[in-house]
Amino acid sequence: MTKTCLIVMDGAGHDDCVAECGYLEGAVEAGLARRWKMRSCLPTISASMYETMHTGLSPFEHGILGNEDLAPSTHPNVFNVLKAAGKTAAIVGHSYFHTLYGGSAFDVFEHAEINDPKGPVAYARYYSMEGYRLENACQPAEIDLCAQAWTLARQHAPDYLLLHSSSPDTLGHFFGGDSAAYRTQVWYLDNAFSRLIPRLRSAGYEVLVTADHGMNKDGHHGGNQPVLRDTAFYHFGERPGPDPTQLLDQRAIAPSILSLIGVAAPNTMGVAALF
Repeated sequence: MTKTCLIVMDGAGHDDCVAECGYLEGAVEAGLARRWKMRSCLPTISASMYETMHTGLSPFEHGILGNEDLAPSTHPNVFNVLKAAGKTAAIVGHSYFHTLYGGSAFDVFEHAEINDPKGPVAYARYYSMEGYRLENACQPAEIDLCAQAWTLARQHAPDYLLLHSSSPDTLGHFFGGDSAAYRTQVWYLDNAFSRLIPRLRSAGYEVLVTADHGMNKDGHHGGNQPVLRDTAFYHFGERPGPDPTQLLDQRAIAPSILSLIGVAAPNTMGVAALF
């Protein structure tokens, strides 16, 4: 039984993580972490992938096929399975996660900060990015998100902590996945992680880092290009994992989180846990 943190770098593709993430790659080189290539499901849309990561189901199984038809999750997922097992969860991330797992439609004035041990998600800090555009990206600073995640870990020690940043996705949409702005933003995230992950490890957390999907040169995602489907998956922890050459299935994330925490995965999560 290990407290577990999943970090999602929204829109950060595999090759860009390997090229730009000096901290994560340095940890792999130093033997402190391991990295695999992971294949995302289709369509490579953010909300669809969030639900896949937390239900172990493909979008065509869980029914969240885009950001526009977002609705509360109706399937066994990491959050309600942990809740039923008497465990606690916390989120620092986009408001989509509240819509999926928080028990109600997101209201920025009511749900920007959640502190309710009896709720579906006990502790949360959400950002909305309402009205974001090139002139006003509305993206929180990476280190601020990391500091919020650490505050929740330090104050409440949730069994499961989710940290999600939209910034690579945002810069990728504005400037394209083959732009200096996009690549630099992936590095900014990595740089912030170098200050958070050691703290989480010292607090007893195993840490998983991945992305929901990548970004193509046109500033778009959703389709079946390798640059969109191939993501990196990092693990900071003691448990042995798959062969480093194995291509991982994104649907394995949910049962792997539950396995690390020591809670049995429901039968709906048909892909085997990685650890």
